[in-house]
Amino acid sequence: MQEGQLAPNFTLIANTGESVTLDYFKDKKNIVLCFYPKNHLFGCPSKKVFKMAKSVISAYDDIVSTDTELFAISVDTVENQTKFVKEYTIPYLHLSDTSKETCKEYAGLNFVGLPKRSTFIIDKKGSIRKIFRDIDVEQHGQQIATFLQQM
Repeated sequence: MQEGQLAPNFTLIANTGESVTLDYFKDKKNIVLCFYPKNHLFGCPSKKVFKMAKSVISAYDDIVSTDTELFAISVDTVENQTKFVKEYTIPYLHLSDTSKETCKEYAGLNFVGLPKRSTFIIDKKGSIRKIFRDIDVEQHGQQIATFLQQM
């Protein structure tokens, strides 16, 4: 997937149990999709999940002020997503992709079959405007907000 392409549609279940369909937001909102491996992994990757969540939460108000919806996506179950969001008081929806289809199409999968950490910014017309692949987890929230403010 490349910048400038139309974002493929998907429907996934959120931590709240509601269905989220990307095309619903077309002509209404910009979209940020933050892909990450899993909520609770042992070792270093797990720490990155928490650092990235903290970074995005700290910039959340700036992100949504740009007429944007933000979603995090991993292969965790809806139940695991619900626990994670409650545990860390995360203000945005986490989507469950247990089939790995959306993760594979957007982010790609690593050698153990988990989504690669990446973020896609999609404009209101459904075009992918920015892809972040080499993510500085501690600065990422501000990177997203800055790009959206300049878009």
